[in-house]
Amino acid sequence: MEEPSVRESFLCISCLSEGGCLARVVTVSPGPLVRVEGQAVSIRCDVNDYSGPREQDFEWMMSRDASGSRIKIISTFDASYSHPSLSKRVASGDISVVRLQDNEVELKIAEVKSLDAGFYWCQTPSTDSVISGNYEAKVQLIVIPNTLRVTPQPPPSKVPEGNDITLSCNVTHALTHPTYLSVSWSVKSGAVSEEILSFGPQGDVITGAKYARRYADGGVRLAPGKNGLFELVISRVMTSDSGTYICTGTEWTHEDEGKWIKIVESTKEMGTVEIIPTVGLNIQISCFLISFKLTLELTLNPQMTAQTTELACHVTNISHLPPGSRLGVTWVFSYSYSYIHFYLQEIDMGLYVCTVSAWSVSSQGDLVKTAEYKSSPQTVRWETQRPSLNVVAKPLRQASAGGATFEMSCTVTTQNLGEPGFSVLIQSQESEQSSVKTIMTLSPDNVLQHGGATDPNRRDNLVLTKSGPAEFRFRLVGVQLIDRGFYWCYITAWTKQQPGQTWTKATNAESNKLRIDFQENGPSFSISIQSDDTSVYPLKTAKMECSLRVSGSSPKTDDLAYEVRWFFTRLRGGQTTIHVASIDRFGVVKTDTRNSSSEISVERTDTHTFLLNIFGTQDSDSGEYYCVATPWYLSASTGAWTQAGELTSSRVFLTVRFAVWDSLQLPLLYGASASVGVGLFSLVLGLVCAQCCCRNTAHTPRSRNKLMDLEMD
Repeated sequence: MEEPSVRESFLCISCLSEGGCLARVVTVSPGPLVRVEGQAVSIRCDVNDYSGPREQDFEWMMSRDASGSRIKIISTFDASYSHPSLSKRVASGDISVVRLQDNEVELKIAEVKSLDAGFYWCQTPSTDSVISGNYEAKVQLIVIPNTLRVTPQPPPSKVPEGNDITLSCNVTHALTHPTYLSVSWSVKSGAVSEEILSFGPQGDVITGAKYARRYADGGVRLAPGKNGLFELVISRVMTSDSGTYICTGTEWTHEDEGKWIKIVESTKEMGTVEIIPTVGLNIQISCFLISFKLTLELTLNPQMTAQTTELACHVTNISHLPPGSRLGVTWVFSYSYSYIHFYLQEIDMGLYVCTVSAWSVSSQGDLVKTAEYKSSPQTVRWETQRPSLNVVAKPLRQASAGGATFEMSCTVTTQNLGEPGFSVLIQSQESEQSSVKTIMTLSPDNVLQHGGATDPNRRDNLVLTKSGPAEFRFRLVGVQLIDRGFYWCYITAWTKQQPGQTWTKATNAESNKLRIDFQENGPSFSISIQSDDTSVYPLKTAKMECSLRVSGSSPKTDDLAYEVRWFFTRLRGGQTTIHVASIDRFGVVKTDTRNSSSEISVERTDTHTFLLNIFGTQDSDSGEYYCVATPWYLSASTGAWTQAGELTSSRVFLTVRFAVWDSLQLPLLYGASASVGVGLFSLVLGLVCAQCCCRNTAHTPRSRNKLMDLEMD
């Protein structure tokens, strides 16, 4: 069988004029890869030293042997790429491809089968201007059957304090391929599990933190046996060694220049061991010659608040107990009654006492208490530690250009919280001084919601998932200039007092901030608005033109689009505006319902000019108008549509004036003409009448002599 190279690469054969070399290099995980049937498989592939878009595409193929025909598996850009024999596995998610970075992906097989063994090719379609380098790489996958068997021998259920205990576990496998075994022991007390010792795969011994000193002193020692038998001896056991012991067998292989890879693991419980204290309290009851041994034991020691404790009161070696007699047990905590098992709080720390009373049958047949004794006190105390939460955000994919994908993970570590649930808020801000916006939220019950700052048209580009018990991932596909800023996780830990109860807030923490910051060397835009006439008469048509100009690296006409909106306010310089109409970058026009009887239309006169028409203007159309535009352009560097910054024009005031003078000009002209005509007619008529009707033709002057005569008289 052909041995594949550890890491396929290509030696640069063409040099640039500046003296440097550049050739596409595709690499895959070093092989051969040995995996166990039924387990998960991950094969990584990356490409470097390429030209073209930053985000590269990948295709995966496989063949049963190195020279056989290839079968198409999966592609990052072609959903119909898979061979019909694999299409169902791809659709179900058993076979998938995950993008880790712009130039790196990972082929995943959830449950590998024996028929998956063979050679795997990772291929990258060319985006280079000059063909040079290698465009595919292959790795061999070997699939072996799962033959790992772990068979523990049950330990004794009860061991006196100070004795030794031997934990025997048989770990075997069928050697179908050179693999290696390891065995490890651990003990679980309540919900807390502690590692004791691990042996292998290359003969090394690793001890848990609690058992490191005991191993160094010989109190814990390993005794390897034959035919896969491994024995662990714990000498001089203590009451704290009580618990359920677990044996784990693991199968390993060598990969990537000697690195150990775990390929399958099997864990089995060996059994529960109870360490019996040797110190007790002997109580002799003289009445009825009753005697017994009374021992109070702390069987489950709490390590922190909200855990459970367990106290056992052992009554042994009972003798001379008359027929029909009974023993009664009472639990006392600080001389008051309490429970045996309970959800501990800090007020529950203190001394606990077990009281045993002897009861005998009287002559009347009733049970009568004949004696009562108390055990020595047992202290229940733990170190009071407040719950703490730490969140670390790590970038998984950096968005270095518009249209790229940004992805980050938030890993949570806790102390003194038990098994909490988490709620996650993805928050962002443009700068450290700007307001905080909530992008998405995830509740402890995995209910996903979008924040108020999320654009409804881009919600499909946002992904928030729980990728592990204490890990969350956030992805933003197709970043734009408006997405630049800081992103982080705000995580709250929640606990339940008891199963089935509601969540109770424990503590919260904020992760470090990751930044989306890229420079888009795209075109620059400016906007202006103008009207053919700022004053119109009622029922006339008003036209307002919103014009945009492009400077810098101007894209082609087909690579440019605008979203334009018009707003209106009745007062000059007013802040309360009304949306009038809009046209999106696909040419869809929307107009708002208006109280005025006039009608609105929007038309695009050329690539950069948009016209707002108001037909049948009314007095209510008077006011200030302006337009707001959002340019979109096809980025030459990424090949993706990129949203530029929003532009707002200056304002134009439109006056719909009532034509009073024009409406009175004709009536006034007619009235004045009529008045002048009537006046002239009256004047002429008066003159005629005076001349014709009122004239005296026989006039005789009076004699002055008669007057004088009269005066004399």
